[in-house]
Amino acid sequence: MSQKIWLSSPHMGGNEQKYINEAFNENWVAPLGPNVNGFEEDLEKFLGKEVQVAALSAGTAAIHLALIESGVQHGDEVICQSMTFSASANPIAYCGAMPVFIDSEAETWNICPKALREAIENRMLKGKKPKAIIVVHLYGMPAKMDEIVAIANEYRITIIEDAAEALGSTYKGQACGTFGRFGILSFNGNKIITTSGGGALVSHTKEDKDKIVFLSTQARDNAPHYQHSHIGFNYRMSNIVAGIGRGQMEVLKDRVEARRAMHDFYVNLFKDIDGVEVFSEPNSNFYSNHWLSAIIVNPEITGKTREDLRLAFLEDNIESRPLWKPMHLQPVFSGAPYYGTNVSEKLFDDGLCLPSGSNLTDEERLRIENVITKFFKG
Repeated sequence: MSQKIWLSSPHMGGNEQKYINEAFNENWVAPLGPNVNGFEEDLEKFLGKEVQVAALSAGTAAIHLALIESGVQHGDEVICQSMTFSASANPIAYCGAMPVFIDSEAETWNICPKALREAIENRMLKGKKPKAIIVVHLYGMPAKMDEIVAIANEYRITIIEDAAEALGSTYKGQACGTFGRFGILSFNGNKIITTSGGGALVSHTKEDKDKIVFLSTQARDNAPHYQHSHIGFNYRMSNIVAGIGRGQMEVLKDRVEARRAMHDFYVNLFKDIDGVEVFSEPNSNFYSNHWLSAIIVNPEITGKTREDLRLAFLEDNIESRPLWKPMHLQPVFSGAPYYGTNVSEKLFDDGLCLPSGSNLTDEERLRIENVITKFFKG
């Protein structure tokens, strides 16, 4: 069988080892050190808007700490986009709070402003004003932030931006992850750049960053002995992992260009195939890193389903994957409120993520093209 083509595999730049070796040579094998500081500074420079970045062990950890800093406690409610990975919603449960899930809108597949407003007003009528809004930039596509920010400001609700998939994406020229009080980044092995595992929390004040770092390092009080006045967490990124991140930051722009080129590859490939729509920006306000390229397969037009295509890829040892199953359909969140129609459900039924790695070769692209051509055109 041919070598497997992955959906999104790690892609090293070459200089990661230099920073790792420095950490070993200087014995900075701990959750602090020059690589952590340097990685945070690199991210701050890349994101702009004078943000403050705290490097953490995972994007999930960043969401958890953002919720804590937003005052979310047991019994509270937090609005969350339904079309997302479970890591967006799980930290709400960590806090003992209840997620309130919101449907997508069809252009960006992200949180629907109309359903968002409806949910806030309805929860307030029930005496439960949401404490925060978690909006996700799905597969790197920026959400409709002007409308979402306006609604959040109107009701004075904190925005937490899950930009785990959207490093390098912008909305009206502003980096995703910098619109809310907090932004979340992920450097998991499948992301646009990776530290093998890790994440970051983006904030706008040194006070917020300092509090996040304090909580992420077990909340140790300033005393000569170990004293704790707050519950803390072991969420800080290690200096070795941050060294991988510093090397990856050197090639981030190249990785974004390569992912966007894969999107263009699929646009060209499907342009003459009726009933298949490639997920693309609605207009020039949106700039996606196209972390994952995705399509919608209309079975009424094509006579085939996205599952048929997934299995065809599988036969040639090529990984593809259905879109995220909406959170309001997940058994673990079956009792949570949901607002919207069936946009996210329809996307899940008909959507497929395609191989999108920045390290795909011409030979691998040809294999992908051959499967698609044979599948749709026979």
